[in-house]
Amino acid sequence: MTDRPYIDKTQPAVYRALNNTTRVAKEAYEAAGLSPGLIELVDVRVSQINGCPTCLSIHVPGARKAGVEQRMLDLLPSWRQDSSGFFSAQQRAALYLAEALTEPQSGSGRTTAEDAVEAALTEFTAEQVAALEWAVVLINAYNRISIGSGHPPLPTRG
Repeated sequence: MTDRPYIDKTQPAVYRALNNTTRVAKEAYEAAGLSPGLIELVDVRVSQINGCPTCLSIHVPGARKAGVEQRMLDLLPSWRQDSSGFFSAQQRAALYLAEALTEPQSGSGRTTAEDAVEAALTEFTAEQVAALEWAVVLINAYNRISIGSGHPPLPTRG
């Protein structure tokens, strides 16, 4: 087995540009009135789907810090089966969007991106939906970088 290059280290200018895009996107989330907890919830769900240990090691603690309850994080993989209303309508719409943009294959039994955007527009403004879509696009990019590079999970902070 060969060592995979850490593409963020091999071509740092590209990675810095992505980080700058993320900073601008965070400003857009705030300007659109999206809570950090909602963005972190989306980041965690996308990272779960993609199986990215590095991003999960960053965003699960980030979600807790942003006020997402541990129970919500525990139940996140099964949010679609939540009949108790534990996940709010906005959270459900954001998670539909996150999953549809992460796994956009038609015929997969999952909500299509078009359906997910329409559903999101019933809970969010167009500006908020666009900001959420950027959140999904960016966490998918970071997942791909970490998975492709073989980044390890970050150590647990004591």
